[in-house]
Amino acid sequence: MKICVLGLGYVGAVSAGLLAKEGHEVIGVDPERAKVDLINEGRSPIIEKDLGEIIAEQVQAGRLHAATVVEDAVRHTDIVFVCVGTPSQANGGIDLRYIKRVCQQIGETLATHPGAPIIVMRSTMLPGTMRDVVIPTLEKYSGKKAGDEFGLCINPEFLREGTAVHDYYHPPKTVIGQVNKASGDLLASIYSKLPGPMIRTDIETAEMVKYADNCWHALKVGFANEIGSLAKALDVDAHKVMEIFCQDQKLNLSPYYLKPGFAFGGSCLPKDVRALLYKAKTLDVQLPILGAVLPSNQLQIERGVQAVIDKGNRQIGILGFSFKAGTDDLRESPMVELTERLLGKGYDLKIYDKNVSLARLHGANRDYIMNKIPHISRLMVESIDEVLAHAQTIVIGNAAPEFADVPRRIGEGQTVIDFVRVSDSRTIAGVYEGICW
Repeated sequence: MKICVLGLGYVGAVSAGLLAKEGHEVIGVDPERAKVDLINEGRSPIIEKDLGEIIAEQVQAGRLHAATVVEDAVRHTDIVFVCVGTPSQANGGIDLRYIKRVCQQIGETLATHPGAPIIVMRSTMLPGTMRDVVIPTLEKYSGKKAGDEFGLCINPEFLREGTAVHDYYHPPKTVIGQVNKASGDLLASIYSKLPGPMIRTDIETAEMVKYADNCWHALKVGFANEIGSLAKALDVDAHKVMEIFCQDQKLNLSPYYLKPGFAFGGSCLPKDVRALLYKAKTLDVQLPILGAVLPSNQLQIERGVQAVIDKGNRQIGILGFSFKAGTDDLRESPMVELTERLLGKGYDLKIYDKNVSLARLHGANRDYIMNKIPHISRLMVESIDEVLAHAQTIVIGNAAPEFADVPRRIGEGQTVIDFVRVSDSRTIAGVYEGICW
């Protein structure tokens, strides 16, 4: 396949060399003559393990060369990989000048291109950039329609400096955000031999994934450093602590607790975060990341309250009252706080939770329910049907299986606000609304 790689910086140089190694005919393009000359001399423009040898081999084999003119390169290729830089701006955004300029150049060439090449954005771009900048620019200067007259994908890279060649051949995942299926099919064929999951999705999700990954990596580094700072103050070996921590791949390093939803509660998480922060304070150790956990959790409760208020309905139904499905535990349940807040604002509530109803009769929570929140206990009913018959706004507060079909049971004028995503649907304004989706 004939491939053009625009931008011979870190991502572009690695992509160009390895695509050529896979047997494709590759031309790399960069406005910097020095980078172009290095490639054409069989040398890498960046320092990266094994890349120099690969580029030398591919230039020698005639599968890789470089140039400075975008238009000539694009005109004769089937796929264009855009790997230009998106540097940070002073306000924290990204500089799109290079993206806009290269999209204009590609668009002008597409206007007279004899085929329907696929444009693949490898540059890291904030969600919305494809829809708001890339597509309009390409269509404006080409006079053609993305997805019909030329293909378009976003294909975020997951390369680490120093191990980029290894990472290219052993990706944790391959993500293709596609404007149309045919574009995604051709791009996927290039990666068909790579291990790891192949994920085909919409362009906005693909844009967001790269930022979710990198922010998570940054958070992990910061978390480990804060645990280390406190452990050192306590004369504990932080590396041993984190080695043990990382051996738990059921909860710690896993999908658990990484599903967007409502605030956490229960007898452990809030208490233990507070206790660790208190201990750090007594030792004069600052833990800003951990210190932000409880305020962030409280903000999610505020979002839940506001979501109910915004519906403008006075009759509210609560389905799921405990902090977690399958338990009667109301200790620091965010649903209790939400209910208290709504009662304080004069809303007419009915509440159903099978496990909490049983706990009113017996169990560890009976004293709490009957003596600490008797005003709420009196609002509890015995069935989902009673809640649905009463409420204009129905709040699903935990993931009990019996709530799964509630969104399909609502009548005209009723709205479901789902805190846990019992349905696969995205938000449908006025009918079904997810707190985080």
